[in-house]
Amino acid sequence: MAAERSAADGRSNFEPSSPTTTLSPGSPSTVSPNCYKDTGAYDCEAATNGSVREKSNLDKCPKGYPNTAGFMSSDPNFGQYRGFNYLHSRVLLHLQNSLAVLERELDRKDGVDAGKICLQSIAKDKQQDKSKRSREIILTDIRKRLVEYDEILAKARELVSFQKPSNRDYNSVINWFSNVEPLVEKEQAFIRHREDLLTINTGREWCGFDGMIEKMLKKCDCWLIRRLFLTEELRKKTQASEIHYFDKKRVEKLVGIIITAIIFVLLILPVIGMYKLTEVGDAANPQSTFTAIGVLVVFTLLFSAAMSLLTKAQRHELFAASAAYCAVLVVFISNLNGSSFGGNAS
Repeated sequence: MAAERSAADGRSNFEPSSPTTTLSPGSPSTVSPNCYKDTGAYDCEAATNGSVREKSNLDKCPKGYPNTAGFMSSDPNFGQYRGFNYLHSRVLLHLQNSLAVLERELDRKDGVDAGKICLQSIAKDKQQDKSKRSREIILTDIRKRLVEYDEILAKARELVSFQKPSNRDYNSVINWFSNVEPLVEKEQAFIRHREDLLTINTGREWCGFDGMIEKMLKKCDCWLIRRLFLTEELRKKTQASEIHYFDKKRVEKLVGIIITAIIFVLLILPVIGMYKLTEVGDAANPQSTFTAIGVLVVFTLLFSAAMSLLTKAQRHELFAASAAYCAVLVVFISNLNGSSFGGNAS
């Protein structure tokens, strides 16, 4: 099973090799021999003496957390980490209960001192209250807990705004982990918590049509495709045949051209069809008008389906675009009928 991905600086696809395939030298799990001393131990100094640019080359990262970090940072959509939603809820519930306990304690103390001057003056309260749990101590505890509670609550709200990894992104990462196995099983098990994973990418989520274009580019992989859709930086990221990178901007241009062509066809075909109807029959004839309306309805539905499948348009955007498209065709039908009536009157 192949998996594909889009990136902020490039688009990449990862296709795992079969379980019996041995990764060849230069694959992501291969480490440059220059990073090893004569004893066979990994020489951190030799590795760090390289240029910073080499950090982006997966082939130069030793197997383990180094090449895992290299892979997950090579593409913004490969950066998938757990959000720990359950733990956030547990901590918030614990703090919430602690605040509720302190709130009740404060209420009880205020009830005992009801009508006394200590509730009207903080200075008097400090002078008169000599108990172990004074009002000052209770409020200090409440303040500390509130700061913790508000901070975690705000962070939990921020996590909700993070995007979930798409199926294409997740499959790319899970396939890489399954094929390379960079970490011990227990420590790379985090990637299998699909429902708890978040992506750090802030770009728009690509629709299925973009993924289909990527698959076509990968299947048609040749020197021309690499020349058109790969930058020099992307070519240097890795020599592994299992990983494919495509420049995001260039793929977006291709997708934009295809979508523009489809919309152009959907605009021209109904116009030509309704114009032909006026040549064959009388545009003033109700039958011809109903036929033209039928053409209008069919192509409006096709336009709406194309907008929904080819783009990530929101519902209100889809409604507005469909209404505008339908209005253009209605105006065209009206002009045809008006011209026909004018011709008959003359």
